[in-house]
Amino acid sequence: MPDAPDSPPRYRDKPVSFVRRSGRMSDGQERAWTDLSSTYVIAVERDAAATSIRPGSQIDPATAFGRTAPLVVEIGSGQGHAIVHAASTRPEADFIAVEVFRAGLARTMLDADRAGVKNLRLVEANAPEVLQHLLPEASVDEIWIFFPDPWHKAKHNKRRLIAPAFPPIAAHALRDGGTLRLATDWEDYALQMRDVMTDAADFTPAFEGEWAERFDGRIMTAFERKGIAKGREIRDLAYRRAPRTARTA
Repeated sequence: MPDAPDSPPRYRDKPVSFVRRSGRMSDGQERAWTDLSSTYVIAVERDAAATSIRPGSQIDPATAFGRTAPLVVEIGSGQGHAIVHAASTRPEADFIAVEVFRAGLARTMLDADRAGVKNLRLVEANAPEVLQHLLPEASVDEIWIFFPDPWHKAKHNKRRLIAPAFPPIAAHALRDGGTLRLATDWEDYALQMRDVMTDAADFTPAFEGEWAERFDGRIMTAFERKGIAKGREIRDLAYRRAPRTARTA
């Protein structure tokens, strides 16, 4: 039955920042999913689509990890190289990897298991819905978005994740003073990111000058090396979540 005309808009009525391809997983990735997903993957309730999150299905991060600790969320974690390294070197914090490609999540679990990482969980879902519906308000200390799909063709720019609708969603999940970290190797997307965040009422820059210093908590991945090899400059941005009490109704 179609939604009533006055129903709230659903995410699948809007462009998403990914195209979910049904690539076949390797035998090792299939085994990882079977053997390790119960340890690492957070089970979620779905809404309209396979990667959606049902509104009202919020989790308690302390329950998911068995403790209360600073929480870092990486959106578009890919093969998991950055977040597995971060989780293994920062045992005092907890990490959530958000990714829509199951093969990448399987690889992440394999590497996390080999490294003995216990402070990492995975969510297979559309990132804005994770921030808005799955995680409690003000529960996240840092959100990382490194090298999101640039959708560099003009007709596809509407699919870019960092657009005016995104900062309020990130602000909802971040605690006051929490950090949103961005990086891209596409200049026009970097400029768009900066313009969007400059206009975001809930954020203030956490850097001086045109661009932030390279985040030293991000390891150099093959993806970043590829961009550099093609002559593209890597640009970082970082923003602080403004105190909620500083805003007026």
